[in-house]
Amino acid sequence: MTVGDLKRLEVHARDGPSDPNALAKWRTLNRLHDRNETILAAYMTEEEVLKGLYTLLYLGIGVLNAARKTMARMIGNKENAFESSILGLITDERENIDPDALPFARKVKEIHRQGLKEGSSLVEVVQQVKPDVLLGLSAVGGLFSKEVLEALKGSTSTTPAIFAMSNPTKNAECTPEEAFSILGDNIIFASGSPFKDVDLGNGHIGHCNQGNNMYLFPGIGLGTLLAGSGIISDGMLQAAAECIRDITKRVAAAVVKEAIEEDLAEGYREMDAREVRKLNREEISEYVKNNMWSPEYPTLVYKKD
Repeated sequence: MTVGDLKRLEVHARDGPSDPNALAKWRTLNRLHDRNETILAAYMTEEEVLKGLYTLLYLGIGVLNAARKTMARMIGNKENAFESSILGLITDERENIDPDALPFARKVKEIHRQGLKEGSSLVEVVQQVKPDVLLGLSAVGGLFSKEVLEALKGSTSTTPAIFAMSNPTKNAECTPEEAFSILGDNIIFASGSPFKDVDLGNGHIGHCNQGNNMYLFPGIGLGTLLAGSGIISDGMLQAAAECIRDITKRVAAAVVKEAIEEDLAEGYREMDAREVRKLNREEISEYVKNNMWSPEYPTLVYKKD
């Protein structure tokens, strides 16, 4: 199968793991990984390919071990998190509240002043709170319904933001067509799944941006590996998030710097812990640059007899 064949599968693979095209694409990439990792990496760095990826194909064993505790804490309560996204507004009077949701529970007295109550629907919350941002992490397709989007018209912001981050595509909280058709083009729209821009007519285009974690993971993994950190802390993830618009090198450097500040850096290869911890900002950047791998074949120079 050629790169052109892969790109054709990419265009049609829009519905996640259940889509036959997505399965064919995954099997093809998996075989390519077994045959030639350099070509696979080069192919996956193309922007249009990145837009179609839902997550990385592989995680290195070292990074996986480093992330295990963090990931377990983050996803250990999937089912409860899903139920909470269905159950409605969470308050401190809710019984058997998920410990991970407790920090976000609203005070009953506060929400009563806003005309809300325990379990109020998303539409009711948007109508009363008039938020500037809707952040969708529910994996519930269509959660940002027509009624919810209509309610967002009351936002205090002149350019409210809608982040329909759940994927695959069928799990997106709303589509860009739905958002732009109801709210017009004065919104910021981003999604976890790939969507095309929306033609609104009269020369107006509704721009859809994809907030793909593929852009962030390589830097987090590289920075954690080079720091020699046994865990990926919340601070390290925050440092990475603050550099999300920059290239992987900047993200990795930010992660290394945070690992040093949290006394988590234990060194990597020829750089022991003491040497890593002495690096300044510029030296960290150079250290990361020198350790980044590029999917290129090296020039071989043969020694003459």
